[in-house]
Amino acid sequence: MTLRFLPPEKLPFPGAFLRLRSEGTLCRGCLGQLDDRAEAGLCGRCWQGLAPLPEGRCKRCALTHGEDRECPEPVAWTRGDALWDYHGGRPALGAMLMPGIKAGEWGWRAALLGRACQRDLQGFAADVDLVTAVPAHPWRRWARGFDLAEDLARLTAASCGTSFTSLLRKTLRSPRQTGRPESQRRRLPQKAFALRTGSEVEGKLILVVDDVWTTGTTLLRCAQLLTKAGAAEVRVLTLFRAL
Repeated sequence: MTLRFLPPEKLPFPGAFLRLRSEGTLCRGCLGQLDDRAEAGLCGRCWQGLAPLPEGRCKRCALTHGEDRECPEPVAWTRGDALWDYHGGRPALGAMLMPGIKAGEWGWRAALLGRACQRDLQGFAADVDLVTAVPAHPWRRWARGFDLAEDLARLTAASCGTSFTSLLRKTLRSPRQTGRPESQRRRLPQKAFALRTGSEVEGKLILVVDDVWTTGTTLLRCAQLLTKAGAAEVRVLTLFRAL
């Protein structure tokens, strides 16, 4: 079954984003001249750096490890995928965009979500009972003015005709995972997240959405928490997967 994300103008939630046209003369990525495909300060050639993940990837960990091998990273979900390769493309646009977006770059956020609307939505999202997001710490959300993972989760929920529910909260202001060594990423404690009071997950099929999937430790902690609370099944979807 092939689904598509809803276009921005049809999104039912407040704060729907607008596609932003570029201003200025030089691309913020390659410093070349902007062209008629430019958006949010990046030329069309840079935007082509949004590379899809390779075919034949695992349906759980989204890596190409072969059908006869187990996933090299622990997973606590039945299906997992991402829209783009974090390090793929020339330039590697995921690695370029995400630090800026996490620092509060509204233009890149809007343009990236606009491009997500043009992608086919993974079929395994069609029959979920509800969609939730990996939560940012409240201080970071306040500093940025948005939560990219929640933006994508709301977009996904609206596109597949189900509801978005904020099930989880961040309890520890742990260091940002971006740029940390793999050994430190995997030390994220389970108590970094907690179930929100009144969250009903018993027997439900839940899709957990995040922005970047690197080692998968953050997704793992969230999925383990939801499973422990009684969720029947957990699936995951992210904007980027680091291969």
